[in-house]
Amino acid sequence: MFYHLFEYLYRKFDLPGEAMVMSISFRAGVAIMLSLVISLLVGNRIIRSLKRLQIGETVRDLGLEGQLQKAGTPTMGGLIILLAILVPCLLLAKLDNVYIIMMLLTTVWMGVIGFIDDYIKIFRKNKQGLKAKFKLFGQIVLGLIIALVMLIHRDVVIRLTPEAAAVGGYEVMNHVKVTDERKPGQQIDMVYCKSSLTNVPFLRGNQFDYRDLLTFFGMNAKKWLWIVFIPITIIIITAVSNGSNLTDGLDGLATGVSGIIALALTILAYISGNTIIANYLNVFYIPNTGELVIFSSCFLGACIGFLWYNSYPAKVFMGDTGSLALGAIIAVMAIILRKELLIPLLCGVFLVEILSVMIQVYYFKYTKRKYGEGRRIFRMSPLHHHFQKLGMHEAKIVTRFWIVGVMLAVITLITLKVR
Repeated sequence: MFYHLFEYLYRKFDLPGEAMVMSISFRAGVAIMLSLVISLLVGNRIIRSLKRLQIGETVRDLGLEGQLQKAGTPTMGGLIILLAILVPCLLLAKLDNVYIIMMLLTTVWMGVIGFIDDYIKIFRKNKQGLKAKFKLFGQIVLGLIIALVMLIHRDVVIRLTPEAAAVGGYEVMNHVKVTDERKPGQQIDMVYCKSSLTNVPFLRGNQFDYRDLLTFFGMNAKKWLWIVFIPITIIIITAVSNGSNLTDGLDGLATGVSGIIALALTILAYISGNTIIANYLNVFYIPNTGELVIFSSCFLGACIGFLWYNSYPAKVFMGDTGSLALGAIIAVMAIILRKELLIPLLCGVFLVEILSVMIQVYYFKYTKRKYGEGRRIFRMSPLHHHFQKLGMHEAKIVTRFWIVGVMLAVITLITLKVR
């Protein structure tokens, strides 16, 4: 809103300082500070309101150290995160940008699903919350919407050379001339085109074309692209969203890991939206994704601000209102930036957490069928509870998971230079 207001005022009255105020870096800095301020100022009020309404966590005794002391701690604190993301983004980002619209939709959509889940748990006294099939349906619908926008919308394009576009048979949306960094003063022809390419390390040119999965369709592979892209998008969004939800089991764990991932995504968004850096690192220049730096800055600031109250010992829990939204935001942004195949690395903590649950359940059922008695690989799942059972303090587990998250984020960024 402010962006469009300032844009009008600068044009109307020819005011100085337009380049600075309208720049992505300036707005991103303001976005981080504003989301932090909102988290810190609004957070206390929301926590007091949650306490007054007696919206507290109910805890089953699972024999974990310090677990019973958390009973009654306010939950649904994800509202703080959502406000700290949405308000600065609405004020500072270009609201007619298709990528910003997709991220706002994702945040609100999954925030509402998580809120309904928490509401049922707390006010209806149903510990199971929203039925899994309804939660899954919501994630599938979101994945379907995101996939269709990526496939159909005219503004969702990448920049390629005319030769590369012709060889790939991609639909050209616009022709542009850009400065050749190797020959200053000279310009070269480039095209913005609809493409099924995505970035992934270790492959030729750091690129993978989803149509390669449809070679049996021959020349018609382009028409049937949706057969693979829609399910892949749905699986990614569902997996990361549920992974974030499972990780939210210790004070500050999901918040801190999400903040680390948010920082990495901010860097990736800046790279993908900057023609010079994208060309140097041999990643796709994706027009208009520079605005995602504003959104991811709001995301980062919201995570850091919420950590003020969610760090050990937590004054508030985010609940599904926050955890489902955080995972979906990460997944959708990675898909938009065409870095979705890096998610197993970037979101490695989420992946390990969800795999630990799947392995535990499968092994228990398998051994019960074979031996008549269920056995376990981990003392408890998700994985962070396994370490608690081993006697490790909660704060130490969280800190070490953060360290692993930082390492994975750095490795993810390093892969940009892997050829």
